[in-house]
Amino acid sequence: MPLFNVRVYGILLDNEKRLLVSDEFIRGAYITKLPGGGLEFGEGTRDCLKREFKEETGLDVTIGEHIYTTDFFQISAFNQKDQIISIYYYVHSNEPVHLPTKTTAFDFAPEQISDPNGETEVFRWIEWKDLHTDDMTLPIDKVVVNLLKEKSGN
Repeated sequence: MPLFNVRVYGILLDNEKRLLVSDEFIRGAYITKLPGGGLEFGEGTRDCLKREFKEETGLDVTIGEHIYTTDFFQISAFNQKDQIISIYYYVHSNEPVHLPTKTTAFDFAPEQISDPNGETEVFRWIEWKDLHTDDMTLPIDKVVVNLLKEKSGN
């Protein structure tokens, strides 16, 4: 039976105009995406994103302006029976961001990707001026990056 899978993602920019992205290894696939994750039953979208940021990055964040909600049909990359609905917000860190980050995509330690069925992630900053839709793996993230770049004029 088809299901809806609601995902909530955040746009976190630092003072140097860099965007935080997550490079992930998920069941053998390499994916660059925006930080966030799945909505749990009984949870609002802003609470979900606040929880996801705390779990993934350790950061306490405030959820800002709504940016975009999926307005087209998108099947899940991981379960062909799920339709994805993604919701995007600006995110503001309530504390200085001292998150361990990498400088190149998919810079995993060998043990992080030794299990082909495993999952792991590392974070990376991308300069806003250098950001392109092709930096994102997931189709809805590409739409959001394009929308944000158009809004900002670069």
